[in-house]
Amino acid sequence: MENPNSNGENQTFRVRKLEISDKRKGFIELLGQLTVTGSVSDEEFDRRFEEIGSYGDDHAICVIEDEMLEKIVATGSVMIEKKFVRKCGKVGHIEDVVVDSGYRGKQLGKKVIDHLMDHCRSMGCYKAILDCSAENKAFYEKCGLKQKEIQMAKYFD
Repeated sequence: MENPNSNGENQTFRVRKLEISDKRKGFIELLGQLTVTGSVSDEEFDRRFEEIGSYGDDHAICVIEDEMLEKIVATGSVMIEKKFVRKCGKVGHIEDVVVDSGYRGKQLGKKVIDHLMDHCRSMGCYKAILDCSAENKAFYEKCGLKQKEIQMAKYFD
């Protein structure tokens, strides 16, 4: 098995939409490097996958697969909000961006963001927004985003 930190000559990365088979390729474990996922059964995953799929292009989940290892190594999602402002405009809300710790530094995060931004543009969004931690600010600035306003949150436990 190839070391993901090697020079990458034999690695093939594919950017694509999430597929139902991606649970067995480590998708949930990858999300666990970002936040709490809890235990997700195959049945729960399949139900949520179908539900998200029913939203069409209004909810897109991008993954990057290391095809040699059949492993999901990066992901991000975007939800399209339909608004009344800006002539009934649309806003893309980017969430859950994470690159596997063994694959960082390979520009995969930028590929995820670029893919999601392209999706927002193709959906007619007038902007895309995301929340991030202070330590990730520089990364998102390199992807063309700018800090604006202040994030607020209330969690319902």
